[in-house]
Amino acid sequence: MPYKEKKVEKLYYSIGEIADMFNVNTSLIRYWEKEFDIIKPKKNKKGNRFFTIDDINNFYLIHELVKGRGMTLRGAKKKLKENREDTIKNFELVKILKDVRGQLLEIKEGL
Repeated sequence: MPYKEKKVEKLYYSIGEIADMFNVNTSLIRYWEKEFDIIKPKKNKKGNRFFTIDDINNFYLIHELVKGRGMTLRGAKKKLKENREDTIKNFELVKILKDVRGQLLEIKEGL
C-alpha cells in the first residue's frame, strides 16, 4: 500500500495571513474581530493575534455576508445571531455547488 503524505495544516494563522486569504487589509480583520463576538483569536504577551481554523471559518461567513451578499454589519450580526446553523449549512452547500461547477467546467473544456 503506497504511503500518502497528509496535508499539514497550521494550528494558528497570523492576522497578515488571514488578510491575504480574504484579500482585505489587516485593519478590516481587526475591526471584524471587534464587531463580531464569534471571532476570538489567541493573543501572545506582545498582543499578536493568532487565529484558528474556526476563526477562519467565521471570517468566511462574515466575508460572504458582508462582501458577497452586500449586507450591512448590523444585518450580518443579526443573521449570525438568529440562525447561525442555517447560515453555515447554506454556505457549505454553496461551496460544494461551486466546486461541482468548477469540475464540470474543467470537464467541458477537456472535451
